[in-house]
Amino acid sequence: MSFLCLGPMSAGKTLLLTCLQKPDSVNFTSHSVPSVGTNLYTIKIPPIVIDEKDVNQKIPPPGKRKELVQVREVGGCLAPIWRDYLLSPVDKLIYVVDTSNLCQISAAGVLLYSMLAEPRLQKTKFLLVLSKMDLAYRQMRNEALLMLQMEKFQKQIPQHITIIQFSAITKEGIDEIYDWLAMN
Repeated sequence: MSFLCLGPMSAGKTLLLTCLQKPDSVNFTSHSVPSVGTNLYTIKIPPIVIDEKDVNQKIPPPGKRKELVQVREVGGCLAPIWRDYLLSPVDKLIYVVDTSNLCQISAAGVLLYSMLAEPRLQKTKFLLVLSKMDLAYRQMRNEALLMLQMEKFQKQIPQHITIIQFSAITKEGIDEIYDWLAMN
């Protein structure tokens, strides 16, 4: 399977993938340098911890959950040539938006829409990661989704977009992202 991670410059792609790769290596002092090019991350999916108290917990059948995935991050400065990375099929695409930067959200939406309109991505599964939630106020999620016009847009596109709030510092959303990556 082919996994791709895209988003505007400084959206938090590198920090997200570093956190997924080594969760304990990211804390409030962490920072990253903007990617100029691409990076390849190998992410080990942690096993599901079964809580005997949670009778509603769904356990995927054996063989339906991946244990290891590789994700290619493409720097935001390469947005004009993102389509070049679609020459081989992309099964899953992670799109990262910095929710603490109101000025960036609309521009991020334009880039996202151009990817969703790409004919080669009609069968691709999309994950929209609302990053830096530790820096944004709680209402920011709703404002970001309004600015991206997600409710209206999801009615017009064939792809289903999973939306997850994420903070590399607090690890909010990390389990949901692991689950999304692991499922076929």
